[in-house]
Formats: sequence, structure tokens, C-alpha cells
Amino acid sequence: TYRGHLENISGNLFIGAVNAFGGEVGVGLDTLDGSRRSYPDIAKHYGESGVQWCAIGDQNYGEGSSREHAAMEPRFRGGVVIFARSFARIHETNLKKQGLVPLTFSDPATYDAIEETDRISVLNLPPVPDKPMQCRITKADGSTVDFEAKHTFSPEQVEWFKAGSALNIVRQKVANAK
Repeated sequence: TYRGHLENISGNLFIGAVNAFGGEVGVGLDTLDGSRRSYPDIAKHYGESGVQWCAIGDQNYGEGSSREHAAMEPRFRGGVVIFARSFARIHETNLKKQGLVPLTFSDPATYDAIEETDRISVLNLPPVPDKPMQCRITKADGSTVDFEAKHTFSPEQVEWFKAGSALNIVRQKVANAK
């Protein structure tokens, strides 16, 4: 079995996600080469190409996905930020523990402004508690749309992000105690 094998587990990344741009399940646009392929294959291609990426979700992102694997998979494949209109509470915390940045749109209409070929940048990482994130959508024609996103990071959770995950903080503490 592959219970603890991230290479194999990450083959399940977003396989049940419905693409908002065409209704396909588990399939999207690889913006590096223009091909349509499975989300796990896109994420692997981005990771192998050194491209950090984000995912866009709708309401209650992560509902039913409180297991750690659902947060480990995007991290393993080079994901950095997950944008959503809202998050399932436990999953949002699991994303933070894995060193990912869950963000909600300050203006929920921003979700509808995103097109499949857009590139999204977060301009002020790492998160700062109680401060919104400044983000930018770059359209295929080169035009840009700036927007703000909200987060719920505490100072401790910011340290998780900076360290790459909460487990890395534990590892550092154990190493320092020796």
C-alpha cells in the first residue's frame, strides 16, 4: 500500500475538484504548455519546473478533507497559497500546519474576476497577523488587477509558514534541545 508515500498520495490532488471554467472534474489548464491534463499532473509539472502555484476554491474549501493528506499534497507539489471564498475550519488549520497560506477574498466578487489563463501573485509574503495580503491578477494580455485577501494567521502560525511547516518547528526545537 501507499499510505505514507507522498509521491503516490499526491496523485489524488484535486481529482474530485470541478473546474469552474468548463465543468471538467479533476482536469485543468497547464499554463506552462497550454495542455489540458489532470490536476496532479499539472501540479507535478509546475513543481518539476520550479513554479510555485496557487489553487482557487469556492465556498467552504476543504469541507470533508480534514485529513492531513489533503493539505500535504499541494505542499508536496509546490503549492504555496490557496484562495477561496471561505474555508472549512479544520482544513484551513491543516493547510497552515503544512506551511501553506489559506486566503479568502476581501471582496468575494474577485473570485468571479479570475480567468483560467490568469497568473496570481501575492505581493507581501509572509503573512502579518491582522494585515491583509496584497495580491495581483495578471491577465493574458498583460493587464493587472490588484486585490486584497484576508487571512487568520496568528504569530505562531506565521512561524510555521516561515519554517515550511509546523512539523519543521518541532524538528528545530528537538534539534536545539540536544
